[in-house]
Amino acid sequence: MKILGIDPGLRTTGFGVIEAEGAKLHYVASGTIKTDAAALGDLPGRLKIIFEGVREVTARYRPDCASMEIVFVNVNPQSTLLLGQARGAALAALVSTDLAVAEYTALQMKKAVVGHGQARKEQVQAMVARLLALPGEPGKDAADALGLAICHAHAGASFAAISRSTTLSRRSHAQYRKGRAF
Repeated sequence: MKILGIDPGLRTTGFGVIEAEGAKLHYVASGTIKTDAAALGDLPGRLKIIFEGVREVTARYRPDCASMEIVFVNVNPQSTLLLGQARGAALAALVSTDLAVAEYTALQMKKAVVGHGQARKEQVQAMVARLLALPGEPGKDAADALGLAICHAHAGASFAAISRSTTLSRRSHAQYRKGRAF
């Protein structure tokens, strides 16, 4: 199974592609989509670059599924909104190619790759290089994207086993009152 990981960012969006054969992971490609071509205040132009860049990556590597980082809330709400828009552009590009997208927090990815959720970027880079037997460490954004793909390779197998063993369905009989389901 070929997995694409996306680490969204308004200036730099990282991507990483791995191939998972059971427990074995193989590096395919990684890199970044930079939005420097658009002016700093040109948000629509930057979002277009992200959208087209993610579409190009999916067309080139033909992944079977994708994983993406969930946006966390920053101290600065404006930064959070901008990051959310970049994430939305990347997510729209993925779903427009009919890819199934799994979402993980940075904490979940760091736990899966390094072993604890408070790992620094340098630790993620080193572990990604070790897990994929890379000759050197990838860049920070590419390492995070590869980490998301690795996280999905490990978690995806568990989710698939759970879905095969039980039938999950939404509650259709719930009543909603003030945002709560009963």
